[in-house]
Amino acid sequence: MRLCVVPCGSLKIWDRNPNAGPVKARDVYIGNFAKTCIEYAEKFYPNSYVILSAKYGFLFPDEIIPGNYNVTFKDPRTNPIGVEELREQAKEKGLTKYDEIVVVAGSEYVKVVEKVFTGKRIITPLKGLGGMGPMISAMKKAIKEGVEL
Repeated sequence: MRLCVVPCGSLKIWDRNPNAGPVKARDVYIGNFAKTCIEYAEKFYPNSYVILSAKYGFLFPDEIIPGNYNVTFKDPRTNPIGVEELREQAKEKGLTKYDEIVVVAGSEYVKVVEKVFTGKRIITPLKGLGGMGPMISAMKKAIKEGVEL
C-alpha cells in the first residue's frame, strides 16, 4: 500500500480572493507547483494522498482550512509543525499503515517525511529533476500519458 505526500504552497486562494472563507485543502494551494503536485496525486493516488502543511501537518484533501497563513518548513521563525507532532498525526490519521510513502515534493518536504516515517520505504520520483520547472513538466507529462514517474 502506498501513500502519496504532496506539499502545500506559499500562494493560497486567499491571496487572490481574500473573501474566499474556509476552503478544502485540495483547493487552497494555487501556486503552479503545489497545484501540479495535487493534480498528480489525484491522478495516481486518488484515495491515498495527503497534503503536508507546515502549519497544519498532514491534511486530507477534503479537510477545511479556515483562512490564510504563512508558515514554512524552510524558516523556523514561522513556527512550523514539529516532527513529533507529525508522527502523532500520522498515527491518528491512519497513515502509518502504508508500506511505501511516495513524496511528490521538493527536498525540504522529503527531509520532513523521512523523519516522520522512519522504517518505511520512501520513494522520491522528483529527485534529480532540478528545479520546479522541470518537476512540473515531468508531472504534467506523466499525468497526460497516464504513467507514473
